[in-house]
Amino acid sequence: MKLGYHIGYWSAGPPEGARETILEAERLGFDSVWTAEAYGSDAFTPLAWWGASTSRIKLGTNIVQMSARTPVATAMSALTLDHLSGGRFILGLGASGPQVVEGWYGQPYPRPLERTREYIDIVRQVLARKGPVTYDGKHYQLPYQGGANLGKPLKSIVHPLREDIPIYLGAEGPKNISLAAEIADGWFPIFFSPKMESFYRERLAEGFARPGARRGWDDFEVAASVPLIVHDDVEAAADQIRPYLALYMGGMGAKQANFHHEVFVRMGYESVANTVQELYLDGRKDEATAKIPTELVEDVALIGPAAKIRDELDRWRETCATTLLLQGDASRLRAAAEVVLG
Repeated sequence: MKLGYHIGYWSAGPPEGARETILEAERLGFDSVWTAEAYGSDAFTPLAWWGASTSRIKLGTNIVQMSARTPVATAMSALTLDHLSGGRFILGLGASGPQVVEGWYGQPYPRPLERTREYIDIVRQVLARKGPVTYDGKHYQLPYQGGANLGKPLKSIVHPLREDIPIYLGAEGPKNISLAAEIADGWFPIFFSPKMESFYRERLAEGFARPGARRGWDDFEVAASVPLIVHDDVEAAADQIRPYLALYMGGMGAKQANFHHEVFVRMGYESVANTVQELYLDGRKDEATAKIPTELVEDVALIGPAAKIRDELDRWRETCATTLLLQGDASRLRAAAEVVLG
């Protein structure tokens, strides 16, 4: 099982010591490093800045929000970063949610799967550079139909270093997971749990079976975000993760459209998820956090003494996950590498 370091998106400013932690991840043998964006910092710039200090580790976005850029703009950034990194770039994309898409980017959210399919089609056209890019979709048209009526089909001036840069898709809902298996090279699950393995395999298998699917079980990547905290006290470790789970389960997205909340409902925690959401949206964040049981934390995280985590890792290695994406400072990455990589 491979390890990746997920820096995430910034909060009030750049995370302290990020460059040094990335260099430590590369030294420890981590396979990849990932940036993200919400509605503040972007994903591409930090990856280029910090990634310039590395030589081997793969550089990826987890995730670039599709509504933030046109498909061609995203393809341009991917093409550029792939050249600058010597072919180490992975493009991770995601639809985000209606609050951010419509509130921050001013774009319509409905029919996200349809938009995702069109978006990736266009990105692949740009990267392949087989000819001028044209597209006549429901959501994207190239050239634009209207305006000055002078749009001209164009082909990238820059020749790609790789014509087929890997594209991973962030997905939580059943249909979106199958879409990832059909049209992408990898999938980013969040709140991944071994207890949901049959569900994951069912949804991925459906995508792999579709006509024209790009990948199959042997060459599809599943890069799962999994908190891993080596600590002698299991409860103390769980307390470090509970606020994060409460935020996503309860406060990330509108009450009627919180896809993270639905993940925990499918996992069998509907009562907990509903209670946490009610408390969180009512402003009672500490109470919401306290309602998350240790059992739930252990379903989506590896926590506790090193020996306990080693025993539990067998269960995770039997899943479809190919990479565990970890967060934290250099000391946490060293402890995780010692347990997972030996």
